[in-house]
Amino acid sequence: MDSFPLCLADEGESVRIITARSGKKLHERLGSMGLQINDTVTVIKKQPGGGIIIEKSGSRYALGGGMSFKIYVRRCD
Repeated sequence: MDSFPLCLADEGESVRIITARSGKKLHERLGSMGLQINDTVTVIKKQPGGGIIIEKSGSRYALGGGMSFKIYVRRCD
């Protein structure tokens, strides 16, 4: 099963965060939001340009297109 950018996940789909393909700052930013590698999130809404709203454990997070292109995920079974 291959990973793909979060921005390509479908609305309503649950995915697991595999990696963030960027520098230390993106990992720190995700950590400050409470998002970590191996977390399962659900895509709530996609915006034109790659912006996305995701949900984890009842909390919703808005990510810009730049972030959503750098976060790689896999579909949950």
